[in-house]
Amino acid sequence: MTMTEGAAETVAAPNDVRPMTGQEYLDSLRDGREVYAYGERVADVTTHPAFRNSARSIAQLYDALHAPEAQGSLSVPTDTGNGGFTHPFFKTPYSVDDLVQSRDAIAGWQRMVYGWMGRTPDYQAAYFGTLVANADYYGPFKDNALRWYRDAQERVLYFNHALVHPPIDRSKPADEIADVCVHVERETDSGLIVSGAKVVATGSALTNANFVAHYGLPVKDKKFGLVFTVPMDAPGLKLISRTSYEMAAGALGSPFDYPLSSRLDENDAIMVMDNVLVPWENVFVYDADAANGFMNVSGFAERFTFHGCTRLAVKLDFIAGCAMKAVELTGTSGFRGVQAQIGEILSWRDLFWGMSDAMAKSPDTWLNGMVQPNVNYGFAYRIFMGMGYPRVKEILQQTLGSGLIYLNSHASDWRNPDVRPYLDRYLRGSDGVEAVDRVKLMKLLWDAVGTEFGGRHELYERNYSGDNESIRVQTLMMYQATGRADPLKAFADRCMSEYDLDGWTRPDLFDGSDLRLTGGL
Repeated sequence: MTMTEGAAETVAAPNDVRPMTGQEYLDSLRDGREVYAYGERVADVTTHPAFRNSARSIAQLYDALHAPEAQGSLSVPTDTGNGGFTHPFFKTPYSVDDLVQSRDAIAGWQRMVYGWMGRTPDYQAAYFGTLVANADYYGPFKDNALRWYRDAQERVLYFNHALVHPPIDRSKPADEIADVCVHVERETDSGLIVSGAKVVATGSALTNANFVAHYGLPVKDKKFGLVFTVPMDAPGLKLISRTSYEMAAGALGSPFDYPLSSRLDENDAIMVMDNVLVPWENVFVYDADAANGFMNVSGFAERFTFHGCTRLAVKLDFIAGCAMKAVELTGTSGFRGVQAQIGEILSWRDLFWGMSDAMAKSPDTWLNGMVQPNVNYGFAYRIFMGMGYPRVKEILQQTLGSGLIYLNSHASDWRNPDVRPYLDRYLRGSDGVEAVDRVKLMKLLWDAVGTEFGGRHELYERNYSGDNESIRVQTLMMYQATGRADPLKAFADRCMSEYDLDGWTRPDLFDGSDLRLTGGL
């Protein structure tokens, strides 16, 4: 398939399909989906205290697409011919400029959530944006790929993914723990009847649909070789949520006490499918070999690392700004040791912005004219994020010490006349900073690094792209499979070719025989 042919197949007639507004997004979540938390089924995720503020944090992103100032940055014309607009990352990129525009739009949305929501609606565009260029990979389901490219782009649909099998026995492939892993129960004229579970369905309670694929030990049986989408209201689909940090923040504190976890909690969940019908038009892959190769062949890995690296860079912008303010109000900004540690945070920040820039501006050519973010830098990001983010968290704890917990219990304390004078005196900051302002910043940082929300984010960054060992092995395998290892080995060989037992093989160098004090050469 040439690019021209692929593009023609995706073109739709002009229509009135547009991205959702924030209110339309919230309305779309009221679809009867089965979400469970705290022993009960959640009637409406947009009003339940475990999800309602986080839902509105996403809604603001959709509203931003419709703002006049978004045109040309967050909002660009579609390439489907429908006359609409979309987020740039949903479109197939063909140039450095396209990738830079996508990167800047990813960053634009992330700045609205301060880098703390990794599964924003543009995240799964990392996959949907590949579907035209790579449509042939999907064989008999090629038309599905082309249709979903168009639909996802025109509507800016909110998908998450669930790729990983439950950690029941990871030494065995899915075929050998069939009662747990996602598999086909039977085929019907309407589609596949699917059962099993996936983890960790981050943010899925607030999405329109979920993307399911295979990631793990290779499978042999076709019934486990599945890649498909499933709407969140599909009968038999259930989400069993973890503890809600948003709900805990509301019950025990206030926005002043938990300014991040009370509105930016992407609730992770166990996704269970109990005889769920997956219509044929929602299937991308139904083949063991194709499913095993999905992560290497789909183009998804190059793009989700691009999104993740940009998101982390924005998050570190936020943390660096908070850290610099914090050492100023504690009176330690002039200490050399503190300056060195703040400098290290800024260097980690620069590293990830540099990687994001390099991924966009040194792209890899791919299929049918498409360019991909540079995979070398993408894979390097996967490794260094697991080292850099815990280090940044450690620096904050070392530098701010007890300042992170030398705080009063609740915002209501400030309205108690019996304790307010003591708070104002004993919790004030350096250089005349009022106590309430010092506490406001320190509670923000404690929510970032010390609460359950903060602990979850460290785990998230450590394991975002896979386990500590696999991501390193995959980098080596990528170098070997793409031939990138050969020039590096050849570079070493060139050096070794310039000398042997008889001395230099280069005629321009002196071998030192006139200086030698012992026998030998």
